[in-house]
Amino acid sequence: MYDIIIIGAGPAGLTAAIYGRRANKSVLVLEAKSYGGQIINTLDIENYPANNHISGFDFATNLYNQAKELGAEIVFDKVIEITNNKEVITANNKYNAKAIIIATGSDNRKLGLPNEDELIGKGVSYCATCDGAFFKGKDVAVVGGGNTALEDALYLSNLANKVYIIHRRDEFRGEDKSFNLIKQKDNIELILNSTVTKLISDDKLTGIEVTNKDGSINTINIDGLFVAIGRVPSNDYYKNIINLDDQGYVIANEDCKTNIPFIFVAGDNRTKEVRQLVTATSDGAVAATNAIKYIESGE
Repeated sequence: MYDIIIIGAGPAGLTAAIYGRRANKSVLVLEAKSYGGQIINTLDIENYPANNHISGFDFATNLYNQAKELGAEIVFDKVIEITNNKEVITANNKYNAKAIIIATGSDNRKLGLPNEDELIGKGVSYCATCDGAFFKGKDVAVVGGGNTALEDALYLSNLANKVYIIHRRDEFRGEDKSFNLIKQKDNIELILNSTVTKLISDDKLTGIEVTNKDGSINTINIDGLFVAIGRVPSNDYYKNIINLDDQGYVIANEDCKTNIPFIFVAGDNRTKEVRQLVTATSDGAVAATNAIKYIESGE
């Protein structure tokens, strides 16, 4: 029996673990993959208060070590179910808790093209900082219009021969700072009002078909395609017990409370306006604080 079980070891989950331990509660963190969540793939964090520049890996490692040093138990095991009697079932074990915090974040949103999964690692990637070095001197494309897409394109422009940015609209949602830097790059070309409609390959990716909103189709020869079109909340295993919106996000306000009194939520998998590193850690603190209040209320 633990006071708090936290599902997910990203910034939200690890922050919740820190707050839980500082309140002298027993804390178990369950993580299916590796600690850090999606921030671990960020090359340089510039917008987190008091950290002008820090890599995502270093930031996540600092959080992980802080939680461990405070006494949080961290187990790498995949959660497959939460029951109404406060039991958390994993692939290898069963645990009980007085309160549960779901901080599972989100997964990469895919293009949904027929051979996309088969080409992952063979030209298709969802992480420029992870795989960009494999495409040094080659032609690549980035799909997306947000901050991640713009940052990926800038990063790749220092490695690749040519970088195409393919966006379905005529304006970008990313920050002006990144877009202004992109306009200064000679090897970045914008392809707007267009979507990728086909992946061309033999054993690996060799090109893409791009369809413009006017119906015209162009073929672009590339070696790498980096998909940055957003993320999908990782809430499938909990939809039987907590309320989700029509996009799959846990319905919760700034108090991070769900429809189940003993379950709280923190991070990118909940309904919210802003999904940033700072709001993830904030959620972790709020969820843990309210979980502690719930435990101490004796409900």
